[in-house]
Amino acid sequence: MAARIRSLVAFAHVADVARSIRFYADLGFRAARTVPPGGTAPVWAWLESEAARLMLGQASAPVDPSAQAVLFYLYVDDVRASHAALVRLGHAPGPIRHPPHMPGGEFRLEDPDGYVLMLAQADAGANNR
Repeated sequence: MAARIRSLVAFAHVADVARSIRFYADLGFRAARTVPPGGTAPVWAWLESEAARLMLGQASAPVDPSAQAVLFYLYVDDVRASHAALVRLGHAPGPIRHPPHMPGGEFRLEDPDGYVLMLAQADAGANNR
């Protein structure tokens, strides 16, 4: 019998945990837990936005943006409104595209450490989660 996984949470090593918390706040995430807790600079954080979860940890070596080889798909209800909101907040998302695997549209956004975020809107009938 295979192991049964009930949840998956990505863990990204970042150059500055506090900076990444601020960046992901613009995507609707909040820091539910940090280490150390309180006012000191965090070295680890658990971020949440509805059903989405992400862990961030202080990198032990310099982060090379060109070496980030994972795509994070973040599903949104309205890809155009999300794109416009990020532009208003000063981010530089890529153009909205409609590839065959994502007919509702998707666009690319890089976080401060070079991780690629694909913000996507699947069609109402598609199984995207």
